[in-house]
Amino acid sequence: MTRRLLKLLLALFLSVPALPAAGAELRDPYLHFFNANTGDLRAELADVRSTGKKAVFLFFEQEGCPGCLHMKNHVLNRPDVQKFYREHFLSLSIDIYSSVPIADFAGHAYTEKTYALSLKVKGTPTLLFYDPDGKEVVRILGTVREADEFLTLGEFVASGAYKTREFAKYRQELLRKKGS
Repeated sequence: MTRRLLKLLLALFLSVPALPAAGAELRDPYLHFFNANTGDLRAELADVRSTGKKAVFLFFEQEGCPGCLHMKNHVLNRPDVQKFYREHFLSLSIDIYSSVPIADFAGHAYTEKTYALSLKVKGTPTLLFYDPDGKEVVRILGTVREADEFLTLGEFVASGAYKTREFAKYRQELLRKKGS
């Protein structure tokens, strides 16, 4: 098989949602995970501060991205993930090729594409968390494959643990505690 055909088959495989456990509900991430994007990140940040949320979460994606599709079909569609992230974060999707206007945390005008370039987003998915002051606190490049790991990432940011250690170390500590 050619490499191109293998990539296509992988993309198709990853775009098919996993079968839920008996009785498990899966919900559209664009309706239940992501918040409506007003295109004004400074205003979004003010909402984060006024509601007591812990951060702004930006999910940089592009059409056809296998990792993005995997996350939307296996992680971001889960009610437990949606509930946790809605409680603690304002979550926005940004298309790295979009010409939709967006203003950054300082009010500078961009398109989603030029904003992604300004942040040196090098691939998708890229996950960025910004604290209530608009400072980037966590950046993850690549797919978070499991919902439990994505929830752990959320807890890492929401708890403020990012201030004292890297996510990998935080995750190892949790795994060691569970194993003991």
